[in-house]
Amino acid sequence: MSHAHKPLDRQVIVITGGSSGIGLATARMAARAGARVVLAARNAEALATIQEEIEAAGGEATHVVADVGRREDVQAIADKAVQRFGGFDTWVNDAGISLYGRLEEVSDEDHDRLFQTNFWGVVYGSLVAAPHLRRHGGAIINLGSIASDMAIPLQGMYSASKHAIRGFTDALRSELEQDLAPVSVTLIKPSAIDTPLPQHARNYLDREPKLPPPVYHPDEVAHAILHAAVYPQRDIIVGGGGRAMTGFKKLAPGTFDRLGAVMAGQQLRSEPPRDPHGSLHRPGQDGHVRGDHPGMVRHTSTYTRAKLHPLTTGAVMAGVGLAAAALMKRRA
Repeated sequence: MSHAHKPLDRQVIVITGGSSGIGLATARMAARAGARVVLAARNAEALATIQEEIEAAGGEATHVVADVGRREDVQAIADKAVQRFGGFDTWVNDAGISLYGRLEEVSDEDHDRLFQTNFWGVVYGSLVAAPHLRRHGGAIINLGSIASDMAIPLQGMYSASKHAIRGFTDALRSELEQDLAPVSVTLIKPSAIDTPLPQHARNYLDREPKLPPPVYHPDEVAHAILHAAVYPQRDIIVGGGGRAMTGFKKLAPGTFDRLGAVMAGQQLRSEPPRDPHGSLHRPGQDGHVRGDHPGMVRHTSTYTRAKLHPLTTGAVMAGVGLAAAALMKRRA
């Protein structure tokens, strides 16, 4: 779809995984822009605190305690949005989890739980949201990853789930377009983002995990999500570093595969694991947007902003070019 949706201050936005990380960053940003937000996650205490925070700042919010791996829980999220706000305009499938370990060492139970959250959570959210949005119009926004386009060693099943999300999202978009449904479907593909994902992950390693560089601030993803809620795009890669990595993978896949040992080493800290079980099977310590990445965190991505705002970026670059030309002329 090429047309814009409602402005944010007239939207109701549902966000799964809203108790931490990208989901929480998006909820806060949306509420500041005037949107009414429906938050969903497994952690009841964290959700209640976040709702109170938004309302204390003058926003409107409600929350639903839900496990997105259960379709009935996801349906309850939609029902609450209709009950509280009369419906919704954008549905963001953000809930996700990871695990660190070699594929052959991870239990079937843990692999299954990850897929239930990451993949089936997106499927249930999309299929519950679609009938309502078919009638009223709006956006479905799914959180993939640069791992939708490449594999990350030591996070093999996470990568597989993100590949599956890309396939499902493309198929859903195609079917909705065939029906001329007034629904946009966007896949957001973040690079490494400084969220609590490593701390929440199930960890089979003998060291504390971390994110491979370059790492970006969660607000950069929230900005992309809310842009897509108003101005639909097919997919958005957040972070120029991630775009470079997926481009290299496509250009030289064999060489990229052989760099797996380097990528594996970039995901290990020096200290022993803090919480090996993480929040794969139970709610974790939520309420935090950012993690504790030990390296540099980039607050914005010039690449992503340029893709989202090409006319503005073009005008700025043209202005820079004219200024440079004028300077050269004066010096001459």
